[in-house]
Amino acid sequence: MLLLQNISYTHTNKDLLFSNLNLSITTKDKLALIGNNGVGKSILLKIIAGQLMPSAGNIVTNVVPYYVPQIVGQYNHLTVAQALQVQDKLTALQAILAGTVTEENLNTLNDDWTIEERCAEALQHWQLENISMDTPLGLLSGGQKTKVFLAGITIHQPQFVLLDEPSNHLDDEARTLLYHFIQSYNGTLLVVSHDRYLLNLMPTVCELSKKGLTLYGGNYAFYEEQKKIQNQALLQDVQDSEKALRKAKEKERETIERQQKLDARGKKKQEKAGVPTIMMNTLRNSAEKSTAKTKQVHADKKEGLQTQLQQLRDELPDVDKMKFDFDDATLHKGKVLFTATDINYKYAQNWLWPQPQNVTLISGDRVVVKGANGSGKTTLVKIILQQLTPTIGSVTQHINNSVYIDQDYSLLHNNLTVYEQAQAFNHTALQEHEIKIQLTRFLFHKDFWNRPCSALSGGEKMRLTLCCVSLLNKAPDIIIVDEPTNNLDLQNIEILTHALSSYKGTLLVISHDSWFLEQLQMNKEISL
Repeated sequence: MLLLQNISYTHTNKDLLFSNLNLSITTKDKLALIGNNGVGKSILLKIIAGQLMPSAGNIVTNVVPYYVPQIVGQYNHLTVAQALQVQDKLTALQAILAGTVTEENLNTLNDDWTIEERCAEALQHWQLENISMDTPLGLLSGGQKTKVFLAGITIHQPQFVLLDEPSNHLDDEARTLLYHFIQSYNGTLLVVSHDRYLLNLMPTVCELSKKGLTLYGGNYAFYEEQKKIQNQALLQDVQDSEKALRKAKEKERETIERQQKLDARGKKKQEKAGVPTIMMNTLRNSAEKSTAKTKQVHADKKEGLQTQLQQLRDELPDVDKMKFDFDDATLHKGKVLFTATDINYKYAQNWLWPQPQNVTLISGDRVVVKGANGSGKTTLVKIILQQLTPTIGSVTQHINNSVYIDQDYSLLHNNLTVYEQAQAFNHTALQEHEIKIQLTRFLFHKDFWNRPCSALSGGEKMRLTLCCVSLLNKAPDIIIVDEPTNNLDLQNIEILTHALSSYKGTLLVISHDSWFLEQLQMNKEISL
């Protein structure tokens, strides 16, 4: 079905992304491809799809895969029919039905007389029945764009499907359709995803890392167990190396002290015995050389141990390196923060909600806001934050300070450097070195301090946002996060989960990620 042989890829700026990747996928295999942001998962999928050429290596396959891309607006200039690559067939069919039965039209249609019906059925199946084949993708939401490409699977019925983050932007109902497809699909499937529920439906996990591709013969839960065992062994190795380095330093100190005592004692004996000055100088030089040689031996040993320790620390998962110290919110539990009575919001001439909404937020709540795409989740958040005023109904708000983390991390300013951004949240007059210590805790070492926020990845922006929140002189009354996991890899989702779990104030989350919500122990739900 598919064989990758020594595949390498180098960016146009000559930076090597990955090299010598080897993978064999047989008919009806289902693999999940995982790895940290930036390791090249999407690039590898595009290479397999034939959209990119590898810098080196060979691809052997007997099928043309159907590719569902990660949606970032790159297809906005196309219509639905063009994106699904059926425009020419539909045009030919309509021309034939209108009486233009030319050889060109017949060849284009290629006896695919059911193409129109299959398109309609596919759009209906993926909740797109109100969208025509002529609709520009630029007018659709992110979730609708993803569903358009998923509908293409139903239309083209390929033997081999590539999915790149297919659950991004999908609501609960659409995710259920996606999960059912994955379970029932009878072909070959390769999926890049950070959706743990989806990953646990895949019988095999393939990890892409700096070491290459590693296969794990089980779903994501099995992979996690294996990684946990590996990480525990790695942590033990780190602790053993730290202990060995401490012992080496102690041994060095003891050896040098003993040598210095012996040298001092020998010198006194020589002076008492009246050894000539020239001989004394010779003996002193010999002792100094011996001490220097001893120091060099120990320095070499220490350097080797320090190098080994740093290599082991570099292999630790980022979440194990980070330090979270978020303060608790000062509001007592049970205080009413927000009340909305019979509110609704009108866009143009249309009411957002079929019925007016009643919402109460109490200090200490951990609230999840759920609803289909377009149900008004973000509008409700803006009303809570007093960025919008409802068209009807009344609102009472007692939130003194809040933090809103959206999926674009717009809390950050692209024109600021990483250090300047952290300094903007320094309300307690921390010294420069204290801010840099805090940045280091969130994995921003000195190479990052002068880097512009605009150059950061999604995971880096998330970590910088968390760092800024931790610098506030007072914990926020409420933290609101809006689809925060959409553009994060599994490791950064885990980092975000740890951070929000350590915050004991009021938390309001918009998300369709069931694992993420379960880990945060949400205790209240608002359904729109």
